[in-house]
Amino acid sequence: MPPRPPDSTDLLRPLASLGRHLPAGFVSAHLVAALEFARHMQWLQPPPQLDGRSFGISIEDLGLRCCFSCRQGRFRPQWHASNTQSMDLEIGARLADFASLARGTMDADTLFFQRRLKISGDTDLGLIVKNWLDATERPAWLSGA
Repeated sequence: MPPRPPDSTDLLRPLASLGRHLPAGFVSAHLVAALEFARHMQWLQPPPQLDGRSFGISIEDLGLRCCFSCRQGRFRPQWHASNTQSMDLEIGARLADFASLARGTMDADTLFFQRRLKISGDTDLGLIVKNWLDATERPAWLSGA
């Protein structure tokens, strides 16, 4: 019997074990830099309801967790958050599912009901974030248009 070709899970497994050992602040700084870039480019303007709230985003297949907050319309990394500290809203999915959300090729409801997007914490805040992201127009280069 010939060996099976590796799938994406096999390829990401070594990265996931490394990702679990990276401090949340280090990982968070990179995501926040991307969010701040999108905000400066006017692609992603946080609504006032996000002010003072904290967020945790877990990229499950990479073993990464990003923790950040929104203060005065700006995204800020949570430098001292641990990998277990809870945030107001926690969102988790695989990297490919987050990419599909960002491109607009998949919606959060579909991923949630397929159990590919996990949400916990403040459900009202989760709905605000979902509606905000759904209403945000994506740049042409991101959506492939």
